[in-house]
Amino acid sequence: MLLSTDIWVSALIRRAEIGGAFAVVARKGDARAGSVLVKVLNRSDGTARLYSEATRMEGDRVWMRPTPSDQEPDLDRYIERALKIDPDLWVVEIEDKEGRHFLTEPVERV
Repeated sequence: MLLSTDIWVSALIRRAEIGGAFAVVARKGDARAGSVLVKVLNRSDGTARLYSEATRMEGDRVWMRPTPSDQEPDLDRYIERALKIDPDLWVVEIEDKEGRHFLTEPVERV
């Protein structure tokens, strides 16, 4: 049984805070079944990364980078387009001096 999105997002934010990062829900989507985008800002080198959840054929949750850019304006434009397609989308922003994402599920390499 999967957790509802609001509980999963709360756990991600808590992991980030325990790790010394700052995390915030930039946009709330459907509390029970909304998809999630995680934007990670690395303040030490000025880069950003975006992670989108996906499901493998076996039903496992994984994360991927939907765009290879590491520039925040590019990621913001991607998020704007995604919100037009999916109004139930959540957006979580994490600011971390090491650029960590705090995701516990597998992250696919680009």
